[in-house]
Amino acid sequence: MKTDRIDFNDENSNTSTNPSFDAVLQVRLARRSVLRGGVGAVGAAMLGGVGLSACGGSGTGVTTTTTAVLLGFAAVSKSLADTVTVPAGYTASVIYALGDPLTAGTTAYKNDGSDTDFENRAGDHHDGMEWFGLDADGKASRSAVDRGLLAVNHEATTDEKLSSHFLHTNGGTSTLPRPASEVDKETAIHGVSVVEVRKTGSKWATVQGSAFNFRLTALSDIEIAGPARGNALMVTKYATAGTTTRGTINNCGTGKTPWGSFVTGEENWAGYFTRSATDDTARADKSVTSLKRYGRSQGAASRHGWETGGTEDKYARWDISKTGTSADGSDDYRNELNTMGYIVEMDPYNKTRSAKKRTALGRYAHESGAFSLPVAGKPLAVYMGDDSRNEYIYKFVSAANWDAADANSTDVMATGDKYLDSGKLYVAKFNSDGSGQWLELSFSNPTVAGYTGYAFADQADVSVNSRLAADAVGATKMDRPEWCSVNPANGEVYFALTNNSNRRVNPTGSSQLAPDSANPRAYTDMKGTSKQEGNPNGHIIRVKEGSAGAAATTFTWDLYALGAQSDADGSKVNLSNLTADQDFSSPDGLVFSPATGIMWIQTDDGAYTDVTNCMMLAALPGKVGDGAKKTLSYTRTDGSTLAVDTYVGKAPTDETLKRFLVGPKACEITGLCETPDGKAVFINIQHPGETTAMADIADPSKYTSQWPSSAGYGAGKRPRSATIVITKNDGGKIGT
Repeated sequence: MKTDRIDFNDENSNTSTNPSFDAVLQVRLARRSVLRGGVGAVGAAMLGGVGLSACGGSGTGVTTTTTAVLLGFAAVSKSLADTVTVPAGYTASVIYALGDPLTAGTTAYKNDGSDTDFENRAGDHHDGMEWFGLDADGKASRSAVDRGLLAVNHEATTDEKLSSHFLHTNGGTSTLPRPASEVDKETAIHGVSVVEVRKTGSKWATVQGSAFNFRLTALSDIEIAGPARGNALMVTKYATAGTTTRGTINNCGTGKTPWGSFVTGEENWAGYFTRSATDDTARADKSVTSLKRYGRSQGAASRHGWETGGTEDKYARWDISKTGTSADGSDDYRNELNTMGYIVEMDPYNKTRSAKKRTALGRYAHESGAFSLPVAGKPLAVYMGDDSRNEYIYKFVSAANWDAADANSTDVMATGDKYLDSGKLYVAKFNSDGSGQWLELSFSNPTVAGYTGYAFADQADVSVNSRLAADAVGATKMDRPEWCSVNPANGEVYFALTNNSNRRVNPTGSSQLAPDSANPRAYTDMKGTSKQEGNPNGHIIRVKEGSAGAAATTFTWDLYALGAQSDADGSKVNLSNLTADQDFSSPDGLVFSPATGIMWIQTDDGAYTDVTNCMMLAALPGKVGDGAKKTLSYTRTDGSTLAVDTYVGKAPTDETLKRFLVGPKACEITGLCETPDGKAVFINIQHPGETTAMADIADPSKYTSQWPSSAGYGAGKRPRSATIVITKNDGGKIGT
C-alpha cells in the first residue's frame, strides 16, 4: 500500500496493561485422524479478468449435518497476474460490481467518475456476504438453489489523501473543504446492499429492478436496540431520545442468524469522525477516556473530511466535538461516536423494516458474528472479534433459550429482540496451560463496576465501552482478531488473527508486546529488501467450549495453523510446515461450508504480496488438541532467553489444506456464501488496484489493476470491487 495512505485496519488504541498471554501448554485431547485422498482435477486454469475481494461470513446458524469430503482439486499456484485463478474444471464469473444499478430506472454504470445516484447502485469495497433463498413465488426458502438474495457489505472506498479517487471524474479533491457532491457519493457507497440473483441455465446474474433490491447507507435511519437504547450516551442533535441513529459504516464481516436474518459488523468506523484540538477541555468528563480508547484523541482528523461538505446537518454529524451548551448533548454530535461500532441486524427480505444496532453484543471494531450450533432449550452464543492490534475476542450468550420453532420465524426482527437484546457479554482470557475463561462484562461484576480507569454508570455504559470493560477484567491481547466461524461438524470456533506489527522479543512502549502462547511469534519477515517486524503473517486459533456448550465460561484452545512463506524457518516461523501449495499470510475471511464442511480461508495481505496476490484456501480442519506442543526460544538484548511454549494443530497435508483461488492485483479476497447444495459459491473481490496513485487516474495504463473490465465486465477501465460466482463445470459441489 502506498505510504501516504493510512491503514485504518491497523488502529492501535489499547494502552491497557493487560497481559498478552501466559506461558506453558499441556498435552490434552486425543489426536484426530485427518482425511486423506486423491486429487481430482489436474492443473489450474487462468481465467483472464476474473478477480475477487474479501471479508468473511459466519455460516447459516442452523444445525447442519455434513459428510466427510476430500479436497478434489489440484492446488492453484501463487500468482501476481491481474486475474482470478481457479482450479481446472471450475468457472468464475463476475456478477455484481461497484455502481451496478439496483432499480429499473437507474442507468448503466459508466465507470468514468461521472456516475451519481449511488443510493440505487451497488456500493464499494464488497466485503462480507450472505445468501437468502427465494422460491418460485418469491418467498423465503431455506432450500432454494437457483434464486435468492445476496446481502453484501460495502466496507469502504479506495482512497488517497481524503478522496475516493476512482469514484470521481478527476480523482476528487484531496484538500479541505471537500465538495458536497463528492461527500454525497462517498457516504452513499458505504453500508449494505441486498440484490436478487438468479440462475438461468448455467449462468448467474443479478436482477435489476427486483422488488427485493435495496440499500442501507451511511445516512439511513437505524434503530438502537438493547441496553443502550434511550440511554444518555446515545443522545444527539438528530435523535434526542437516543433510540435511533443515522447510518452504518465500515461494514466488514457478516453472519446469518438461526432465525433467518442478516447481521453485519461495523469495523473501523472511528476514523470517519473528527475532534477539535481543544475538545478535551470542552468536555472535561469521562467521555475523553472513552474517545481515546476508541482511537479518537482530540485533534484527530477524519478519514475523508466529510464534515466539511457543507453546513447541512448530514455533514455536521461527522464532527464529534462538543460545540453545544446543553448538558445532555442534544444540541451537537458529541455522542455520535457512541452510536457506531455494533452488530447490526436486518431483514433482507423486507426493505420496509428498520435495521437495529444490537448494543448488547458490545461496541468495538466488529468483524463477523458467528452463531453457535443451536440446541433446543439451551442459550445461543455469538462469537466476535475486535479487529485492531492488541484487542480482544468476545462472545455474547443469550438470556433466552433456543426454541426450534423460531427457525421458521415470520418476524425475524422480533425474534432478534428475543435473542440479541438480553444476555451476557464475555471477553476471552487465554491461559498458558491450554485452557481459557470467558470473563463477564457486566455492571454487576465488581471488577468492572469498580474499575479505576473508567467509572461505569450502568450496563448501557458497559455495552458502549466494552473495550474498557475488557481492560478492567484483564482479557488477553490478541494479534488483530478478524473473522470467526463455527465448525458445523463439532461446534468448535475458529478465529483468524490476521497479523500484529506490535509483537517484539524486546518490546518498547505501551503498545508493543512480547510473544506469548496464543500469539507465539515475533520475527522479521523480508518483503524484498524491506523488514517487516512483529507477526506479519498471522495465524488461526480455535476454541472448544466446556461442557456447558454455548453458555460455558471455560474452554480449551490451540492454534490451527500459522501463516508463513513455505521456505521460512520451521523452528520459529513456519510452525505448521506449510508447503508452496498451501502457504499463506494474513488470514482474514473465515467461513465454514454447511454443505461440505470445508473451511475457507481468505487473505488480506500486505506482507507476502511481492510473491503472490491475495488468495483463498480450502481446509479440512481437524479439531482442538490434534497437534503437539512446540517451544520457541528467543534471545533478548540483555542476553537472557525467552521460551514460549505453544500448541500447534496437526500439520496440514497436501490433501487437507490447499490453495483454491488467487485474486487480481492489489485486492483482498473476502466474503463467502453459497447455495444450500454447495454448488455455487459467491466471493467478493475488494479494492483491486488500490495502490493506483491519484495522479494516475487519467491514464488507465498506470492502473495497478483493470479488473473486472479486463474480464470483459462493464464499461471503463477503472478497477471495481465486485462479487463473483464460482461453479464446477461438472455441476458438483465446490471444492470436493
